[in-house]
Amino acid sequence: MRFKELDTVVLTHDVPEHGLKAGDIGAIVHIHADGETVEVEFVTAEGRTIAVLTLKPENIRSITDREILHVREYASALG
Repeated sequence: MRFKELDTVVLTHDVPEHGLKAGDIGAIVHIHADGETVEVEFVTAEGRTIAVLTLKPENIRSITDREILHVREYASALG
């Protein structure tokens, strides 16, 4: 696996049940022993956790040095 814990990653698809969209940024907080799944935490700008998702490496990608970060308002899908 090319990722390691604490890497900042980009979500590659929408996850509407958590209000997340492709392009949202998270941090890998755990790599499972199977090497096939990772836990990624997504937070607001103030550090409030939105979700911790179990994802496969193909669901995330590394940030490149030619990208600009973007801010959007988080609208909770749950309420």
